Amino acid sequence: MAAPKKGRSASAQSKPWRSLALILIAIVALTGGMFASGNTTPRLGIDLAGGTSITLRAVPERGQESAINKTNMDTAVNIMERRVNGLGVSEAEVQTQGNDNIIVNIPKGTNSKQAREQVGTTAKLYFRPVLATEVSTGAAASPSPSASGKPGDKATDKTGDKATSTGSATPSATASQQGRAVTDGLKADATPSAGGTATPKASGTPKASTSPAPSASGSSNDAAAKLQAQYAALDCSKQDARATAGKGVKPTDPTVACGQNSQGLWQKYLLGPAAVDGTDVKKADAVFNTQNASGWTVTMEFTSKGAKKFADITGKLAQNQSPQNQFAIVLDGNVVSDPYVSQALTGGSAEISGRFTQQEAQSLANMLSYGALPLTFKEDSVTTVTAALGGDQLHAGLIAGAIGLALVVLYLLVYYRGLSMIAVASLLVSAVLTYVIMSLLGPAIGFALNLPAVCGAIVAIGITADSFIVFFERIRDEIREGRSLRPAVERGWPRARRTILVSDFVSFLAAAVLFIVTVGKVQGFAFTLGLTTLLDVVVVFLFTKPLMTILARRNFFAHGHRWSGLDPKSLGAKPPLRRTRRPSGPAAGSVETKEA
Repeated sequence: MAAPKKGRSASAQSKPWRSLALILIAIVALTGGMFASGNTTPRLGIDLAGGTSITLRAVPERGQESAINKTNMDTAVNIMERRVNGLGVSEAEVQTQGNDNIIVNIPKGTNSKQAREQVGTTAKLYFRPVLATEVSTGAAASPSPSASGKPGDKATDKTGDKATSTGSATPSATASQQGRAVTDGLKADATPSAGGTATPKASGTPKASTSPAPSASGSSNDAAAKLQAQYAALDCSKQDARATAGKGVKPTDPTVACGQNSQGLWQKYLLGPAAVDGTDVKKADAVFNTQNASGWTVTMEFTSKGAKKFADITGKLAQNQSPQNQFAIVLDGNVVSDPYVSQALTGGSAEISGRFTQQEAQSLANMLSYGALPLTFKEDSVTTVTAALGGDQLHAGLIAGAIGLALVVLYLLVYYRGLSMIAVASLLVSAVLTYVIMSLLGPAIGFALNLPAVCGAIVAIGITADSFIVFFERIRDEIREGRSLRPAVERGWPRARRTILVSDFVSFLAAAVLFIVTVGKVQGFAFTLGLTTLLDVVVVFLFTKPLMTILARRNFFAHGHRWSGLDPKSLGAKPPLRRTRRPSGPAAGSVETKEA
């Protein structure tokens, strides 16, 4: 029998402790990092921890079907992520599915209703001058109490937000919010406060007139009369009317809109053409103002072009009386805020204040700051998983994994006997590495363990056990050829190694393809399968093989005890192979000659 090769392989065979020490150091380092980071458990997905999953479908506008493309979809995903993150939801997942769907997963503990409105709202934002406004009573429209005060009235009982100039040295502009958008069904109690900074006015914006009739430049008398009739007939107390008011109107045209005031009453608005749009807002933040007891406010910073537009429109509005010294912030056809101004706001920044809650201020700031989606989306489905249901699914997945692991261990014990100790130890090392790495990947790359990922981990038990079986069977084959255990281990390993690498490569390739071509929860299965496949290679090379080399030197295995799983008799081994040596003397029958 040929002796094991000398050199590098022989050195590795004689020093298996190095490999075991290496993997032990890796386990200790990773475990230490897990505890140091405070992430001692894997992050759970929506289906296990509970939460809300929203499916949004892109709906093309008439004649703009080509707008649904990868660029616009990626832009929409980016904006939605920033909106949800603006709510403090750091673990939300936003990703595309197919060509026209976006999946948003929001974990438990989040206001899902508010988040749904944040991600799905198109957020087409415009600043429009207010031409007229009334409270919708469900019958004949009556003048709005908040709009009927004397010109320049700044009484504290006046409903609305106030815009204060943060960019000028002497802030004096005030604003009144008569309506707030129907965001999350929340009421807003607004109080007057001081001033707002400004932005420029869009060219061509008409100066607000004192008559409720629209006077859009270039529109015919018939169009003006039609819009006036539409305003007179509008009843914002009806949901159907609110859903259609102002929808689909061009920014350059006057329009009607609805909003809700601080008393919870719906108001209707007659608005002029847009003077400023959402793209002119450079930045918006929710700020708690302690200087003048304003509470939570929304500060806006405009672009250079936007600042000029805003200064222009506020300068013109300041010359009018209430309500025509107001401008409405209109978001997707709903009036979010309608502050009034008493002078031109030229500082390039503005503050909208009132009795905002932190949630309301943050919501408005997000909409102002993150801009409009490039596409219109329709909510196709909303799935809510309670924490209790998620816990039940996790419990069921863990039970399934435990049953699978127990069956594998039982098979190894019955068929491989003593060798099963090596297999079980290797499975434990693989399980520890998998758990620690998953715990670290949660905060690192946002990996969430969902139910398909648990399935992938269960499948990996079989893949890992298969590697051990291949190695053990190669050793047994060598013993059947009549070799002792130590040579059998070293001769069987190169053959088993090739088979293991090919098998794991195929599994990893399948997982990689599955991860690339799918989206959503299936990616969790593919990711876990690929991760555990890589760990299988690491464990077999750095733990299973070195451990087998060490145990092959122990009498229990080396002498083939019947409970070792390597008993030559039970394996049907051939007689031991013996090394043959040439005799030192001349061969039998040879003739020796002597020199004369």
